[in-house]
Amino acid sequence: MRIAVSGSIATDHLMVFPGRFAEQLIKEQLERVSLSFLADRLQVRRGGVGANIAFGLGLLGLDPILVGAAGVDFAEYGSWLRANGVDTSEVRVSERLHTARFVCTTDEDLNQIATFYAGAMAEAPRIDLAAITERTGTPALVLVGADDPAAMLRHTATAHRLGIPVAADPSQQLARLERDQARQLVDGARWLFTNEYEAALLLERTGWTEGHLLGRIGTWITTLGEAGVALTRSGAPALRIPAVPTEKISDPTGAGDAFRSGFLAGTAWNWTQEQAARLGCALATTVLESVGTQEYELSPPDLITRVEQTYGNDPARALKPRLAQVS
Repeated sequence: MRIAVSGSIATDHLMVFPGRFAEQLIKEQLERVSLSFLADRLQVRRGGVGANIAFGLGLLGLDPILVGAAGVDFAEYGSWLRANGVDTSEVRVSERLHTARFVCTTDEDLNQIATFYAGAMAEAPRIDLAAITERTGTPALVLVGADDPAAMLRHTATAHRLGIPVAADPSQQLARLERDQARQLVDGARWLFTNEYEAALLLERTGWTEGHLLGRIGTWITTLGEAGVALTRSGAPALRIPAVPTEKISDPTGAGDAFRSGFLAGTAWNWTQEQAARLGCALATTVLESVGTQEYELSPPDLITRVEQTYGNDPARALKPRLAQVS
């Protein structure tokens, strides 16, 4: 099962503020915020949700197709992705714009303030998913991640028209979407990914109740940070999967993308949703322990150990045959 991953391709500038954002905010002045945070650490890393998810799938041996727009500075980044199992042949490379930039500051409570510069991502709406399927074959699934909104809408409509299942992951772009756009992006999705805040924002943006939304999709997967993951389907009780614990959190950026990589890999291997979510949680914790969204090393024995310690012997044994094939 081959997966096409559409979404942003970016360079991340990750900074750490040795304090609490909340302590710098004055309640009576929130309408006139003018703040500067002195960061004591800076890491420049590869990122973008599309590239991050494709990277994780590549490490797991899924040979994903990355669908997105990058800039004139993409050559080194593209080589890195290809070396880690990602097909970049369908990435649109701009002739004049730089690759998108994600600038994020994290405080000691792991709260984050971020700014995103689109750059070459503005050319993503020119990408034709139908033409890509003609060149590379029809994928078994298209993940539509945060990207230029017009590109997200175009890819979703094309996938539905071609009968390709969609995994909807609007994430950071929810704040920019109008009601009709939000509805179009999630309606009919086989999988819907949000975090807890995005779940509430999605209901506000669509104007749908939770029950109505669940009636229009397959499974809604909500990541809950240290509380794990909730999987919800219409007419069925919610399934809660605990997070894989760690005492070494280096940076939360990219953990959600890693969960998606692990989960989608599990579904590609025809695992149960519960089993796929466990792998996703284990991979997410691996990323939490490193700085940078693509700087982690994937170790099948380590993933199996994490699953065994968190979920028990039987779930760990179920993962072994497939993970043994991952180099």
